[in-house]
Amino acid sequence: MSAPKKFDEGRLMQVLVAPVVSEKATMVAEKSNAVTFKVLQDATKLEIKAAVELLFQVQVKGVSVVNTKGKTKRFGRSIGRRDNVRKAYVTLKPGQELNLSGEAA
Repeated sequence: MSAPKKFDEGRLMQVLVAPVVSEKATMVAEKSNAVTFKVLQDATKLEIKAAVELLFQVQVKGVSVVNTKGKTKRFGRSIGRRDNVRKAYVTLKPGQELNLSGEAA
């Protein structure tokens, strides 16, 4: 299984920034066989799908994307701002599994 030729493989390697490990991400994974990733701000759904299929050799059913604005926070006297985050919920086809915990099966 290889990525479609219309995407640059170097770009696909950078699209997925990190997996999201949280209670919500775990509940979504158990309930609907979906995995959550932080992705680049300008990543498209098709790029995300191609990147997951290329890196993990699984079949993707669909991709949902959420943009979260960064919070404004105080650091002593100065006011700062956290970065905006783009998250992708990648739903896998039935029978597909993606283990991000690093445990050997």
